[in-house]
Amino acid sequence: VLRSLGIPTRVITNFNSAHDSNINLSIDKYIDISGKTLDLTEDSVWNFHVWNECWFIRRDLGSFYDGWQVLDATPQEKSKGIYQCGPASTRAIKEGDVDLDYDSSFVFAAVNADCVTWIHYSNKRKERIFSDTRKIGKFISTKAVGSNSRVDVTNNYKYPEVKEISFKISYSQYKNSLMDDRKILVTAV
Repeated sequence: VLRSLGIPTRVITNFNSAHDSNINLSIDKYIDISGKTLDLTEDSVWNFHVWNECWFIRRDLGSFYDGWQVLDATPQEKSKGIYQCGPASTRAIKEGDVDLDYDSSFVFAAVNADCVTWIHYSNKRKERIFSDTRKIGKFISTKAVGSNSRVDVTNNYKYPEVKEISFKISYSQYKNSLMDDRKILVTAV
């Protein structure tokens, strides 16, 4: 419909798509002390989820957020009382501006949520035992114009994952790396 109105539109597929039902930016899994999975959350990770992007000028949010906007025709959660999702600016999602209207936080979680495993003790206490910060939002893709090739648009939604590098360096090298704002994690001697 949007294309027939002259609005640039494309289909997006997000692999390992998080469904964060309580918008806490984590997909929580609870287990008991024996390792049995407990049904305490509606969070889930889908193999993939598909939505549309449309190119809009955002006078309501400011020109910084112009460009591709997420519209989901199959929302699974209510937003402001009705089933709707978007238009959420992909720029807002990438920058982590989750406080904006039109479901930015939900889409941000779909591509950036952490998967967290908790042990739930019988006395209602819980303990975080594992967190995977890289599982969600893989190979975010659209179809190439004029061919059946896949175009990876992951960088439109999130910054590249920082790779952990562990090695020994001097304190002065460590200090310089922080000042240079290099995105490496180090073990300082």
